[in-house]
Amino acid sequence: MTDQDEMLEMLELRAKRREERRGFFRAFGAAAIVAGGAAAFASAAEAATPTDADILNFALNLEYLEAQFYSYAVNGTGLAANLLTGTGTQGSVTGGRKVAFTDPAVAAYAKEIAGDEIAHVTFLRTALGSAAVAMPAIDVGTDPNGAFSSAARAAGLIGPGQSFDPYASDENFLLGAFIFEDVGVTAYKGAAPLITNKTYTEAAAGILAVEAYHAAIVRTTLYAKGIQTPALVDATEAISKARDSLDGPSDDDQGIANIGAASNIVPLDQNGIAFSRSTGQVLNIVYLNNMAVSRGGFFPNGVNGTINLSAASGAA
Repeated sequence: MTDQDEMLEMLELRAKRREERRGFFRAFGAAAIVAGGAAAFASAAEAATPTDADILNFALNLEYLEAQFYSYAVNGTGLAANLLTGTGTQGSVTGGRKVAFTDPAVAAYAKEIAGDEIAHVTFLRTALGSAAVAMPAIDVGTDPNGAFSSAARAAGLIGPGQSFDPYASDENFLLGAFIFEDVGVTAYKGAAPLITNKTYTEAAAGILAVEAYHAAIVRTTLYAKGIQTPALVDATEAISKARDSLDGPSDDDQGIANIGAASNIVPLDQNGIAFSRSTGQVLNIVYLNNMAVSRGGFFPNGVNGTINLSAASGAA
């Protein structure tokens, strides 16, 4: 088989995988919480053009989530109190604890990423000044009805009444990180064209690059471990399908399973370009809902700021 034939086969396999993903998560969206007044808010949100501050605050909410998860996993504690204040309702963190890492490489990666995410929170808060939103309520716990468990259950990783604990092992931690990191990359790529200030655009591009490095670390480590434990690769495929079915009809997600004879460390389209998501699609995933709602999942009371509504039926 020639190199060209192998490339064509890989593209065909990618197309086949896309066809298998649709409809995976439809029932989950119907069971999720629908916030009151969502339709009225949708009309107002659609009519408004987000400012640079709106977009940066949207990103800040996501950075709060990532920073809290990694901070607890590495340090056993959350963000400092002076990094939580701002406009809107300040919330607290549900769950989170230190991981007893057994793999020194995973422990080192986790520590590095935790430091980066805390730096992102600090940078965005500084850039926004008095306009920075407060940290909203965040769920990174292990309760059977909590966000991690709900996501894992919807992906078929656990059964009814069971819980998923991302702090229980190196592998569980990596799967928990996998839920966030790819979403962060697509969020920044989708938001970057909306920013008008060149300085902020450059900063967003810089954070996008860092999030992509993080995602690559997580995906590469899971892939390496998956050579010995194929169930880890299967788990990423299940999580990816669940995410992708939340954010609408487009295929904007991939696990780490081989495509043809090649690994799939980098999720990309047929042109070799990373995927983008709108703010609404990102909120579909973190709210664990494919309807237009303003709260749920990892943000039980919603995110703070003007951009806080997920997309109706996964629409952009």
